Amino acid sequence: MTDVTGFGLAGHALEMARGSGHEVRLDWAAVPLLPDVQALAGQGFVTGASGRNWASYGAEIALAEGFAPEDRALLTDPQTSGGLLVACAPDAVEEVVATFRRHGFDGAAAVGTVVEAAGAPRLVVG
Repeated sequence: MTDVTGFGLAGHALEMARGSGHEVRLDWAAVPLLPDVQALAGQGFVTGASGRNWASYGAEIALAEGFAPEDRALLTDPQTSGGLLVACAPDAVEEVVATFRRHGFDGAAAVGTVVEAAGAPRLVVG
């Protein structure tokens, strides 16, 4: 488990991949986003640190073909209160999400999987 803060969702997911020696696969469509945030990012309302984050670790991330620049900026956005990224056994996902929701975290969602890495640990975003 890690908090999603200064390195953004991408940086912290990559941190988990590196630490475990695995590949983290993030389903971007499943990531809960604030209303209108993609439109705002598309208009240029992004942090400078998003670009700096990408420059520091982007080489270790595989983005889906056609991944929008505004989505990349959101993926690397350095939120200081961005929530938690939790890994658990596949058979516990529903129970873990339900537990978070039961305790008031309605935005809790399963956003990806962890698999054996074919090479170096990395993040794959689709």
